[in-house]
Amino acid sequence: MSDVLNVCEISKKFQNFGLNNVSFNIQENCITGFIGKNGAGKTTLIKTLLGLLKKDSGEIAFFSNKYQGNDSLIKNKIGVVLDDGFFYEHLTLNEMKNLIASCYSYWNEGKYQEYLKKFRLNPKQSISTLSKGMKLKYSLALALSHGADLLIMDEPTSGLDPKIRKELMDILSEFVQEEGKSAFFSTHITSDLERCADEIIIIDNGRIIEQAGKDDIIESYRLIKGTLDDLEKIREVPLKMLDQSRYGFTGITKEFQTIQSLNSNMVIEKATLEDIFLTIIGGE
Repeated sequence: MSDVLNVCEISKKFQNFGLNNVSFNIQENCITGFIGKNGAGKTTLIKTLLGLLKKDSGEIAFFSNKYQGNDSLIKNKIGVVLDDGFFYEHLTLNEMKNLIASCYSYWNEGKYQEYLKKFRLNPKQSISTLSKGMKLKYSLALALSHGADLLIMDEPTSGLDPKIRKELMDILSEFVQEEGKSAFFSTHITSDLERCADEIIIIDNGRIIEQAGKDDIIESYRLIKGTLDDLEKIREVPLKMLDQSRYGFTGITKEFQTIQSLNSNMVIEKATLEDIFLTIIGGE
């Protein structure tokens, strides 16, 4: 399985924030979730990948440099879905499509029409009348109609109801089943990542602090529940406290096997990705 994106030591400095030597890779046929707190650097990094911001240093290589020097072909191979869409609101869906299609050397009108039908979108409808969920579907229809192999999305599920979010996750899962297709999307909704992501990248304060398989991350941690007497017996074991009262405690740790050997009476459960994310970034 080859890489569709390699990012090496990317830096971008602003007055009060910056990306600091960011490195990661994205593989073929893989959904990669990009997670971080608000202001962690998700949108800045995505805009840098897309050339909307100029990096200060580092290297970005798409498709193992197979199309090196052919920026036009690389652009055709990348589908983009941004949170705010950047559409001309007064245009119809078809009018906006005509503008966007002209920017690509390849456009599959048949596939575009299939997506409009699948998403129940009226091509004569004005963009200004679309709901947020309908705008997302329209963005996807555009992004998937010009032969893209890599889909890059910035907070696509923000503000959407669970039904629309599930539909998107299903579309992504279907997309990456095709040979050579991959998806990379930023989000702060960890339940979406648990549903569909293969790989997780965590960013905090402009730095990548974790990249691993989703299942590997989830299997690495456990929730620990017990009484305060139980807590006293394991006080030497690294444990992040999630909740504590006079009735007991709940914590999260990687050292769950050690805890089990010290006190088999405690309840040990799988942790959610949200619990693990907050633990890794030091949140409460």
